Amino acid sequence: MRAMYICNCNAVTDADIRREVAGGVQSFAQLQERTGCSDCCGSCEGEARDALAKAHGVVNGRAPSLAISVLARCCPE
Repeated sequence: MRAMYICNCNAVTDADIRREVAGGVQSFAQLQERTGCSDCCGSCEGEARDALAKAHGVVNGRAPSLAISVLARCCPE
């Protein structure tokens, strides 16, 4: 699987974000501090936050998306 660039200004990929979460990053501020993600032009902040949330889901064994979790609770099959 090829990595997708999330922050072009600082060359941060989704794989970098997953690696940082596996290394203990808990918050967006910590991610910014360790990678520089979204601290230049800021246009990637939404995508970076989404990637961070998905990475937390994968690392912690939860659903990879909050939307999936919400749908599962409110709209059971």
